[in-house]
Amino acid sequence: MTAAAVEGMKPGSVIVDLAGETGGNCELTEPGQTVVKHDVTICSPLNLPATMPEHASELYSKNVSALIELLLDESGALAPDFSDEILSGACVTRSKENV
Repeated sequence: MTAAAVEGMKPGSVIVDLAGETGGNCELTEPGQTVVKHDVTICSPLNLPATMPEHASELYSKNVSALIELLLDESGALAPDFSDEILSGACVTRSKENV
């Protein structure tokens, strides 16, 4: 992406340049930095895959927490509501029978 193309973008636009490790795909990229040029934010994180496990773990734990909340009643006792679409789809067995 040329500097002229960035200049022509709407103010507040964001570019995430995932090729920052090799210099970037945007002429104005500064590898490893987040910069604002012509009112456009250009992010170029380095070693992005190394940051993914942390975020994936956070998302997974949030999903597990939400599922557990569906299994409990207001007092915190186990009381799954099998009419709930999510719970009924997540159950493998119920009352010692396959569902």
